Amino acid sequence: MILKYQHALIVGAGSGLSASLAKVFVDQGLRVTMAARTVDDLKPLCREIGATALVCDATDENSVVELFVTLDESPPDVVIYNPSARERGPFVGLDAAGVKQGLMVTAYGGFVVAQEAVKRMIPNRHGAVLFTGASASVKGYAQSASFAMGKFALRGLAQSMARELHPQGLHIGHFVIDGGIRNPSRPERVDAAAQPDSMLDPSSIAQCYWNFLQQDRSIWSWEIELRPWVEKF
Repeated sequence: MILKYQHALIVGAGSGLSASLAKVFVDQGLRVTMAARTVDDLKPLCREIGATALVCDATDENSVVELFVTLDESPPDVVIYNPSARERGPFVGLDAAGVKQGLMVTAYGGFVVAQEAVKRMIPNRHGAVLFTGASASVKGYAQSASFAMGKFALRGLAQSMARELHPQGLHIGHFVIDGGIRNPSRPERVDAAAQPDSMLDPSSIAQCYWNFLQQDRSIWSWEIELRPWVEKF
């Protein structure tokens, strides 16, 4: 069987959603590369599933270019951008340097990674770039201005890319994750026993990403919203 996609690159990889994504892609027969600023914590997972871990700082253009050059013998035809950062607190007390760094990680890094990926995909008129968003992508919360700024920007990037690149054969996707993702290092909500679906299952999210990639081009989506049924609109 000829695979539609061959090589998935997950940028901003960690032990949560990224690990589930890596497992789904490996199960589907893809080669998987995981990239992060530090990779020591990724090595056990990579050994388990046969993935590769590479160091990359998504906010550093040179680091991103180096990552893609390293992979040029077998460039990824699926690229997922997961990183995000935020400066929490009352608006008037936000640290400007922290807000700037959050925007660099959440939005600017997405641009740099996507640009390097698309450069390599356009000649083949084939590939997909997927962005992990949040409820803050579409609504701002009190004391979360910097996060909303970054996620709104990332969503705008994805929408603009989809309008330009879908006609060129590249599938662009933005996923609004509207709720907390279940993670061993993250405590369940206090009402988890009464509402067992109060946290999103990362394996189910990862399967949704894969299903998105299987869409026929005649009905390509550019955005999907994932929300637990207990989450309020």
